[in-house]
Amino acid sequence: MIVEFIDEHKELYGVEPICAQLKELGCGFAPSSYYEARDRKDSVRTVRDAVLKKAILKEYDENYRCYGARKMWLELRSGQGIDVARCTVERLMKTLGLQGARRGPVKRTTVPDPAATRAQDLVKRNFRPLAPNKLWVADFTYVSTLAGWVYVAFVIDAYARRILGWKVDVNDHRFGAACDQSSNILTLPRGCQGFVGINSSQ
Repeated sequence: MIVEFIDEHKELYGVEPICAQLKELGCGFAPSSYYEARDRKDSVRTVRDAVLKKAILKEYDENYRCYGARKMWLELRSGQGIDVARCTVERLMKTLGLQGARRGPVKRTTVPDPAATRAQDLVKRNFRPLAPNKLWVADFTYVSTLAGWVYVAFVIDAYARRILGWKVDVNDHRFGAACDQSSNILTLPRGCQGFVGINSSQ
């Protein structure tokens, strides 16, 4: 950034005066450092990245701007014969601001509030009960289907690691209200201490 700044203003002020002023401002940058940086050749990685970026942009436009990192990586390797790592393709696509097409809109159901009070840890992080029906764990998620978004809640026995019941609904508000009461999914058996809800955003 400093080299570009000096390049932009050196014709008007000169390299040495600019470096002297930068030093007074607490940003020491010697004229010799400027000339060294200006004359330094691009690294092998920088040169290769430039070539790969052109190939990625070409494939991205030719494929209707739909390819994500995985398909782009496969196309470069199999279709173009370019030996490149997948992580490199991901890095360069991120730098270029490219991303694959997504099926349907992006949905976010949970927006955590840093100031909100967190739910109490009723089991002290101990999810290993000594017998069945002593601790059930409840969670819910959402799934994109051809019919739209579907909301699913699960109840799992922490001892058996088995799903005991579930509830499905297409209305998130109605679904959330129903899940507030465990009886809407399953009836608590005798001896069960109750639910512990898990929220991945917390």
